Amino acid sequence: MHKLDELIADAPVFAGLGTGDLTLIAGCAQNVGFEEGELLFREGEPADTFYVVRRGRVSLELHTPARGGLVIETLEPGEVVGWSWLFEPYVWHFDARAATPLRAIAFDGACLRGKCEDDKELGYELMKRFAQVMIDRLQHARVRLLDVYGGVGVG
Repeated sequence: MHKLDELIADAPVFAGLGTGDLTLIAGCAQNVGFEEGELLFREGEPADTFYVVRRGRVSLELHTPARGGLVIETLEPGEVVGWSWLFEPYVWHFDARAATPLRAIAFDGACLRGKCEDDKELGYELMKRFAQVMIDRLQHARVRLLDVYGGVGVG
């Protein structure tokens, strides 16, 4: 059985962090599992957790009145699910659903924010890493929009 700090070290978002930082972060983490179709979180609910996928896939969904849940991205092992825990007002902007049976590491957002307040260097490092996750997601959304609207003329 792997210790949480070892599992966390395997996640790209935490790659290269020192042992002390990984141990500190692991103090806010636990292993979790979800059945296929189960919600990890729902849009509008408090964002107090984020996840790193270990096994399985997660669908990020946007609810639309006409279509219901619209999958906007599917996340794979090693990827981060959620960044709303990091920014006030700490509410989810999407739904996240287990697309397959899922094993993940869940992180208590308030716990980790507190540790980042106490250790500004760690906080800055995590902010840079989560900013990169956000940039990657925005780029993915841009490509998806081009797929949907790319052939539509303007004017």
